[in-house]
Amino acid sequence: VQLQASGGGLVQAGDSLGLSCAASGGIFSLNAMAWFRQAPGKEREFIAEIRWSDGSTFYADFVKGRFTISRDNTKAAVYLQMSRLKPEDTAVYYCAIKPYRSDSYSPSQYKHWGQGTEVTVSS
Repeated sequence: VQLQASGGGLVQAGDSLGLSCAASGGIFSLNAMAWFRQAPGKEREFIAEIRWSDGSTFYADFVKGRFTISRDNTKAAVYLQMSRLKPEDTAVYYCAIKPYRSDSYSPSQYKHWGQGTEVTVSS
């Protein structure tokens, strides 16, 4: 399985940006897809997840109301629309597949990861 994330870039505080992630290859088990991010010197942190069966979404508290995760079932793709970006949103953003149902959003629950796309928000 390969995940290709795209859409990162340099934006100003308050701007919006959309990220995309497409999965390819033999996906045998797909319960959910998610977005994480990792800032320099920090651990990878959960942003949002969308369950493939019914589109249920789950967000980290720090992005509620600013970020929206969505999916395209026909393409095995997931998107992250980000608005009102802040300098502290600067990070490398990763998409990932959760093969099996779990109520945990720890990175250990996700089996496949994209290469990441960098988002830089200037003040």
